[in-house]
Amino acid sequence: MSPGRILVVEDNPKNLKLVRDVLRFSGYEVIEATSGEDGVRLAVSEAPDLILMDLQLPGIDGAEALRQIRARQETRDVPVVAVTAFAMDDDRERAFESGFTGYVEKPISVRRLPQQIRDFLRLGGVT
Repeated sequence: MSPGRILVVEDNPKNLKLVRDVLRFSGYEVIEATSGEDGVRLAVSEAPDLILMDLQLPGIDGAEALRQIRARQETRDVPVVAVTAFAMDDDRERAFESGFTGYVEKPISVRRLPQQIRDFLRLGGVT
C-alpha cells in the first residue's frame, strides 16, 4: 500500500520529473499538474493526501490556486506545501501568511524530500 497520494503542481519539466521520481521511489502515488488551474481541478477530483505547489505557475499562481483549494469543502483540509526558489525569510513568512501549511525550497534536496513529505503528512503539513 502507498504511504500517500501526493499531487505535485510544477510547470518546470525537470523539477517535476525530479520530484516525481524521488516520491515514487519512496513509494508514494504521484499525481501531476503543470498549471494552477489543473492543480485545483486534480485536488478536487483525485483527493490527494498532500499537495506540493510551486508558487510561480502559468495562469493562476500557487497562492491563487491555494485560495481556490481552501475555498472548497472537499479540499479545505488538505495540507498544501509551497515549493519555491525564493529563499528569503520573508518569502517563507509570506507563504505561511497565504495559508500554506509548509515550505520547501528549491533546489529540492533529493535526500531530504522523502523525510520532509513524511513529516508534512504526519504533522498535517506544518514543519
